[in-house]
Amino acid sequence: MIESYDFGRIVINGKKFGSDVIIFADRIDGNWWRREGHTLSVDDLKEIVEAKPEVLVVGTGYSGLMKIHPETERYLKSLGIELIAAKTEKACKIYNDLSKSRGVVAALHLTC
Repeated sequence: MIESYDFGRIVINGKKFGSDVIIFADRIDGNWWRREGHTLSVDDLKEIVEAKPEVLVVGTGYSGLMKIHPETERYLKSLGIELIAAKTEKACKIYNDLSKSRGVVAALHLTC
C-alpha cells in the first residue's frame, strides 16, 4: 500500500524511498532506472513483463514529464497487459485501488 507521495519521495508499507520505484506483488525495486531517463521503452519492462501483471500503472512524474514510447504501449497490449499512465500522485491512488482486486504492478517516476 502506498501511504504517501510527494515530489521525490514515497512511502510504501512504512518504508521510505527517494528514487523511482517498481512495486511488484512480492517486492519493491527501490532503484528503478530507465534506458532513456524520461521515456519508458520496451527495454525497461523486462522484470515487469516477467511478473505477468494484469495491469501496469505508470506514474509519469510529479508534473507528468515522463513519456511512454508508442512501441511500449503496443508491446504491452500485445501481451494482454493493460496500461494506465497518469501523473504519479494520481497513479498512486489508482494503484492502491486496483491492488485490492487485480494483479497490478506500479512503475513510478518520483520527480519531474
